[in-house]
Amino acid sequence: MTFQSAVAADAGIPVHEQVYRQLRERILFGGFLPGKAVTLRGLAEELGVSAMPVREAVRRLIAENALELHGNRRVSIPDVSQEIVDEIWSARRLLEVELASKALLHLGDDDIKALQDIDDQIDLALETGDVEGYMRGNYEFHFYLYSKSRSEILIKLVKNLWVQFGPFMRLVYGRSGTANLEDQHKQALEALKTRDQKALQVALEEDIAQGMGFIRESLSLSEKA
Repeated sequence: MTFQSAVAADAGIPVHEQVYRQLRERILFGGFLPGKAVTLRGLAEELGVSAMPVREAVRRLIAENALELHGNRRVSIPDVSQEIVDEIWSARRLLEVELASKALLHLGDDDIKALQDIDDQIDLALETGDVEGYMRGNYEFHFYLYSKSRSEILIKLVKNLWVQFGPFMRLVYGRSGTANLEDQHKQALEALKTRDQKALQVALEEDIAQGMGFIRESLSLSEKA
């Protein structure tokens, strides 16, 4: 869907909000890669909107640490260090395990079936080497689960974390492909089906460790190069 058709489909949503959502999605799934800056004018032209909604969307994303503004009116993904990655890792482990535990109290059989369907699509993306498809499916799986926690504040915090590490995850997977990825959601699904809270916590911790570990390893190799 082009941005213009998205505007037509969501006519009730202000343009600046639509621009924000479009840019945020690009950050999450690979439309912005670390080390590459883009101009505000270029973004406005690409999206087919005026500069004002782009500036407003970028301002919000800067506040979320998803983008940083340079003096020449260019924006880019902020650099991260191993220390920052470790902080995000710790925060994810605390918040996401808590969200999953809360969600377990409210999940029905239809929800578990929906999560299984999402995971089947993730398996297909892994088999075909579809990095973006894997990342979108992974995001959908996690936030479908977390949405059942009824914890809006925690979900907002976790979304802020994902938009900070997402571009680096996309960069790592773009280099290494999907061959070395393990679908950690299988353990989570089994824990959900048996209503085993401890097993669910372990599954989430292992899933988070896989992704954040890849990013940390990539940063370590870059520093040694």
